[in-house]
Amino acid sequence: MNKKVLLQDLGLKDYKETWDYQEQLFQQTVDLKIKNRREDADLETPNHFLFVEHPHVFTLGKSGDIDNLLIDQQQLTQKDAQFYKINRGGDITYHGPGQIVGYPILDLDNFFTDIHKYLRLLEEMVILTLEEYGLKAERSEGETGVWLDVGTPFARKICAMGVRASRWVTMHGFALNVNTDLGYFDLMIPCGIKDKAVTSLNVELGMKKVDVEAVKHRLTYHFERLFEAILVAEQP
Repeated sequence: MNKKVLLQDLGLKDYKETWDYQEQLFQQTVDLKIKNRREDADLETPNHFLFVEHPHVFTLGKSGDIDNLLIDQQQLTQKDAQFYKINRGGDITYHGPGQIVGYPILDLDNFFTDIHKYLRLLEEMVILTLEEYGLKAERSEGETGVWLDVGTPFARKICAMGVRASRWVTMHGFALNVNTDLGYFDLMIPCGIKDKAVTSLNVELGMKKVDVEAVKHRLTYHFERLFEAILVAEQP
């Protein structure tokens, strides 16, 4: 039986507001799991999937190096960008307009208790989506995310990933560059990786703009099949 996942598209939303909302949903699920264990209950835990687009923001994961941000606070202000240290894994990344950010807040006890498998399926969701646009995307050994031309001097990252999990409940997720201003990636060392470039779907396709909603539709299609889930749209 396919598991129900509540889907919300938050549109363009401030990073900190979205982070707080994620934390709220995450904590509600964790608290319910604790209640189930303490009271020997069997209340169903919810699963969520958030789509969002953020204004310009740089985020640094728990294992990240602040030196990978190449600008100071004054320059951040000039670029109309924000910066946050956050509680996901991974190093530094950028979010901004034209990028699809997805935050699955799943109770993996409802699916499978394997973080490695979880990350690989998120990557596969993106790989299959990009395949529909004629791109051969793949994984890069030892580096989370989705890449093009792996193993060549032209290797470039198109989707970054970083997650947090506690009691098998996930948060944070992936960021797929669709119509992203890639100039912002020059202001940091993406994911702490110095020798590889970053790209976006519109650049790869030679298009001024790709239909973001169509990309979301393809992502959700593959998510449902890979996770054996059914997405149910909710109003934010």
